[in-house]
Amino acid sequence: MPALMARAASHAPTLVNVTGANFISHLIFALPSVLVITRFLWPLPWPLAAKIVIAVLMLVASQFQYWSKLSSGSIFAPEFPRATIILFNWAGGAILFLALMQVLADVAMLALWLAAGRTAAMAIEIRYAMAAAAMTLAGVGVYNATRVPSLKDVRIDIAGLPPQFDGYTLVQLTDLHISRLFPAAWTRAVVDRTNGLNVDLIVITGDVIDGSLAMRRADVEPLRDLSARDGVFMSPGNHEYFLGYQEWMRHFAEMGLHILANDHVVLRRQGGNLVLAGVTDRTAPATGMPPPDLAAALAGAPTGAPILLLDHQPGPARMAAARGVSLQLSGHTHGGMISGLDRLVAMGNSGFVSGHYMVDGMTLYVNNGTGIWPGFAMRLGRPAELTRITLHRKS
Repeated sequence: MPALMARAASHAPTLVNVTGANFISHLIFALPSVLVITRFLWPLPWPLAAKIVIAVLMLVASQFQYWSKLSSGSIFAPEFPRATIILFNWAGGAILFLALMQVLADVAMLALWLAAGRTAAMAIEIRYAMAAAAMTLAGVGVYNATRVPSLKDVRIDIAGLPPQFDGYTLVQLTDLHISRLFPAAWTRAVVDRTNGLNVDLIVITGDVIDGSLAMRRADVEPLRDLSARDGVFMSPGNHEYFLGYQEWMRHFAEMGLHILANDHVVLRRQGGNLVLAGVTDRTAPATGMPPPDLAAALAGAPTGAPILLLDHQPGPARMAAARGVSLQLSGHTHGGMISGLDRLVAMGNSGFVSGHYMVDGMTLYVNNGTGIWPGFAMRLGRPAELTRITLHRKS
């Protein structure tokens, strides 16, 4: 008994910390709902029972990550029917947009009070218009996030590109987040559209899945049919490490995807060389896996050949440029998801969030993502991409 008590005491601070962190996260997710309930819903001239029911539904919707964890053990793999996940994302988006509108309305009324010394009540018609606008924006955002993306053509000029690779084409897929939200039918549509482009190379820059192999085996199966003249290559993203990294890498390799985890291959065209390298994700050490190591990835690569790097996260781009990389392809940011929010996302990724950047002489391309994390499936002004890149010699 003393030993058990000592062991329990030694774990008590950890349990308290975890419980406290969970409570804070629940509270943060609930804040927009609380704001909408108190400032928007409660003043409406509706029956009290109706307002209570709607308030409870809002609070339930705000805890989508909690319900996701209950369903699978991880917030990254909501194991609900696709329609339920879409409904949660729509409700969460509508609450968020309505909360932002309410804040703007409160600021306007405060400014009126400060300027004119009088208070004003918001007309009921304005409240209804705000609710309709929030629900519409959320619906459009979820639709944009969950549809099969349209083709985006990108031209990238590379200094020193061998003439044999001038006009070389590749498709970049990234952040597919194959899950209950992006199931086998969606994956099949992406694969068919990609194969129809008949490119030289297909690269996947991480976050392919959300869930364990047991959960996602059928949903990822269409990736087996990806086909390009020089093959299909993949570097891991942070989500690959959450639920069975080694098992997933073995499975992807068995499906015909060539894994570049601190490794490289040399693409050859009639005497011309192009180095294709890939690194692990920065989150790898947290799961006991090797950290990204560009030096190891490039060890033994032919000198003088341009280097194309697959790195899921764009943040370390300057380090890649210092190592002589010509082109880095990344994802991870989802393009910021919503115009305006992208500025916040950029702050966490060294300023890189979407599209082309010149970084110390290196080209960085940050893809908006083919799919998106099911926990916040929302896109407004930052569309998903099925990206065909054509390489050209820089004159």
